[in-house]
Amino acid sequence: MSYLDTLEPIVRDLIAPAALTTDRQAQYPRAALDALGQAGLLGLISAKEVGGMGAGMAQAAQIVQRIAQDCPSTAMVLTMHYCGTAVIERCGPEATRKAIAAGQHTSTLAWSEIGSRSHFWAPVGTATVEGDAVLLNAAKSMVTSAGQANSYVWTSRPMQGEEGLSIWLVDSQLPGLQVAGPFDGLGLRGNASSPVKANDVRVTLADLLGEDGKGAELSNQVVLPIFTMLIASCSIGMMDGALARATAHITRNRFAESGSSLSDLPTIRAYLARAKIRADQARTLRDDTLAALAAGRPDTMLRVLENKASAAEAALEVTDTAMRICGGAAFRKEAGIERLFRDARAASIMAPTSDVLFDHIGTALCDAAAAEQAN
Repeated sequence: MSYLDTLEPIVRDLIAPAALTTDRQAQYPRAALDALGQAGLLGLISAKEVGGMGAGMAQAAQIVQRIAQDCPSTAMVLTMHYCGTAVIERCGPEATRKAIAAGQHTSTLAWSEIGSRSHFWAPVGTATVEGDAVLLNAAKSMVTSAGQANSYVWTSRPMQGEEGLSIWLVDSQLPGLQVAGPFDGLGLRGNASSPVKANDVRVTLADLLGEDGKGAELSNQVVLPIFTMLIASCSIGMMDGALARATAHITRNRFAESGSSLSDLPTIRAYLARAKIRADQARTLRDDTLAALAAGRPDTMLRVLENKASAAEAALEVTDTAMRICGGAAFRKEAGIERLFRDARAASIMAPTSDVLFDHIGTALCDAAAAEQAN
């Protein structure tokens, strides 16, 4: 049985039926996570040596993409869990790795800060040594699964020196951690995304993931690739979900006076075609990025940056088109299209934002051209 075969009954019987309530009540998808854990899918990328499935980024992308067709909130929670897991797998304690593999522990990233905004690579939060303990102080601007995940993969400035960043494994229930409150946002309403403050939160040196001040290497080699791949996969899943719902609507509904369907209108078919092409372009780039990562191609990092921006911007266009061709029917909550339309807005502003990525990509192209001219 494939990973998607394992997932499908969970989506069909639990995640999809609860999606409307998850959104309407901003309800954290705890039942879905429990089911994913029991099926072994929380440990999808955990190593087999600790009891996990030993799958890779490509399989995680497919799982996230499928869930996002019906409930992007659940897909985002799982995305951040896989991102945190990737770091913990690289340098976290064995007990936590085994708990994740067993479906008994969820994690998430706590990176963006009020002071650094979307520039998550430059934290202003501190880690100060006090005897045998380390005190963490920070104001994280937005943390998925805030107060819900078992642990945060947390960034700070180094304990020693001014350059670089450090990464910590932080128990989400430690004294001094304060979640701002329930999330009540435009989209992704069930992902419990909220600011989190740390006031003299006591951790130990054993909670340091990697070396002090050397977190940028983990960020670039581990977190950035899987984060961009899975965020892009969320966007692709939302496009798939919106297109499926829109196609069903225009083929099913007919004009009373003529008996023709909405899909008989060439303009509507043309809109649908353009949306499908845009979604498939983003999917193709995502899959090429996976191939680049697997092969260690020279253009890998450029593809990683392009991948998130492309899928995020495509999702804005495709969900907008789905709303347009379905007309007033798309505004009904039960149709699910306007929910995907709202949820799709998140990826473009999630750090690194599309605009930041466009700047990085453009800078890389200009630098390459300048180097070529110099030679």
